[in-house]
Amino acid sequence: MGSQSGIDAAVVGADLEVPLVGGASERYVNLDYAASAPALVEVWAAVQAFLPWYSSVHRGAGFRSQVATAAYEDAREAVRAFVGGRTDDAVVFTRNTTDSINLLARCLPTGTVVITTGVEHHANLLPWRRHGAIELPVPGSPDELMERLQQALRRRPADRPALVAVTGASNVTGEVWPLAELAALAHEHGARVFVDAAQLAPHRPIDMSGLDLDWVAFSGHKLYAPFGTGALVGRADWLAAAEPYLAGGGAVVEVSTEGVTWASLPDRHEGGSPNVVGAIALAAACTALGAIGMDEVARQEIRLGDLLRTTLDQVPGLISYATWPGPCDRVGVAAFNLPGRDHAEVAAILSAEYGIGVRNGSFCAHPLLVYLAGGGLDGWRPGCGLRVPGAIRASFGLGTRAEDLQRLGEALLEIAEHGPRWTYRAAPDGSVSPMPDDRNWPRLPFVPACPL
Repeated sequence: MGSQSGIDAAVVGADLEVPLVGGASERYVNLDYAASAPALVEVWAAVQAFLPWYSSVHRGAGFRSQVATAAYEDAREAVRAFVGGRTDDAVVFTRNTTDSINLLARCLPTGTVVITTGVEHHANLLPWRRHGAIELPVPGSPDELMERLQQALRRRPADRPALVAVTGASNVTGEVWPLAELAALAHEHGARVFVDAAQLAPHRPIDMSGLDLDWVAFSGHKLYAPFGTGALVGRADWLAAAEPYLAGGGAVVEVSTEGVTWASLPDRHEGGSPNVVGAIALAAACTALGAIGMDEVARQEIRLGDLLRTTLDQVPGLISYATWPGPCDRVGVAAFNLPGRDHAEVAAILSAEYGIGVRNGSFCAHPLLVYLAGGGLDGWRPGCGLRVPGAIRASFGLGTRAEDLQRLGEALLEIAEHGPRWTYRAAPDGSVSPMPDDRNWPRLPFVPACPL
């Protein structure tokens, strides 16, 4: 669990050895941070310290319950501070970013005009469709983004509330969006701004107050706290005026045969027993990252990002994808393909023969993948769905070493020039597996002795 980066940060499992086909083993290279990041050691330590005191919160009379309640509410303040929230911003604990966005979508005033884009993760696209959202085409540049947004804001009915819902950073190609400019433009036209910060929060500082953002949402499992908690942070008024997202215990003040009196925020939208351990873990991650300094995290990741892109450029024939061509700020995410090789096959080879974990598919961003493919599947392998292109995604964060990216480059070079050393079989669902797969699985609770 030692330090694995230029800054003083360590993640659980940094030196994990995984089996390879043929009987060898390698230190696991985790390049799938954009899906789920490993736990920081400080997070794991906080969870271990808290677990003996874990108990029900808010309504328990016992001493453990009082301790757990105090910890849970202090966790809320740590989350608020991490994103630079205002003192009157609500902090609602959720399951993840998807849960947060669906919560906000249920709280919009009647008639709200929602404007979003084709770049978005499905979580920041599908919940808004119940409001008839305006989905702007994928912008080819920041200037095009601002121009299209301004046009959409000008066309909307002036007497209806409006919300601009955008990503903070693309989960496919990594571009960091111009949030200050977006917020200023939206507010100039009387609209509010929501930012899906699932990919931004682990990699760049967020200052809600300074950027004048109305809401942000992010997930613990991408922020080095994989214990099932996310957060929605922002303006209280729309949230306080809406009925609870989940009706149940904890969300009420009084229930009678005549009706119900709902609780105030944040309890109103935290019905049921909350994930106290997850909240403690998320707060611990926020505190640890704050101690490191998100500016320092960004500086290191920019250096590693430059190395990753240079490494990929050295693989003959490899095609890298970008929403915005040319230099721009990108988090540690890169999408690419090896021509002539199925993305699922390449991901399987990297895992089975090299001990490298990447993601493949369409990354819950189908409209963006169609855009990157030029609108069709010519020369592409399908990803999720027969009409959606697929690619390979490498992503990194704290715990990633320069040698990890070099190992990826060397492996891709060998695959491009010589192909696989093992045999592989594609399943009807498009997944690819080594055949035979002679890797021994670890002996863990609920883990089978061999793949199902």
